[in-house]
Amino acid sequence: MIRRATAADREHLLGVWLRSVRATHAFLGEQDVQDLLPVVRDVVLAGEALELWVLEFEAGTPAAFMGLDGAALEALFVDPSHFRKGAGKQLLAHARALKGPLTVDVNEQNPQGLAFYLQSGFVRAGRSERDSAGRPFPILHLREAA
Repeated sequence: MIRRATAADREHLLGVWLRSVRATHAFLGEQDVQDLLPVVRDVVLAGEALELWVLEFEAGTPAAFMGLDGAALEALFVDPSHFRKGAGKQLLAHARALKGPLTVDVNEQNPQGLAFYLQSGFVRAGRSERDSAGRPFPILHLREAA
């Protein structure tokens, strides 16, 4: 089931984010993760800046979530216990049904994420040397064909 996120989901989604990042973002040190944690908790998961959607395989247990800003996929995180079970694909399909062709940024140093998006029909549209916070983590800008 895919549904809109609620304020009651915040702590669960923060746990999903934390477990997912630790499993896929090996280029981040623990201090980087801790520095990002309040931003994710207080901005991303506050639900004001992004349209948040939750995927549950079991009622009441978020397996994955995504955040949309128009047709820009700003966040997509899957709990590692649900890797390779279709969660990401289901969320992408839902986003496409809502918004049409999507764009997404992915850390260049996240080969699993990049492979997922490329296999899902995205193509490279550009590259930035630094992330949006100015840190030295290159970002690949991807888009879908219209």
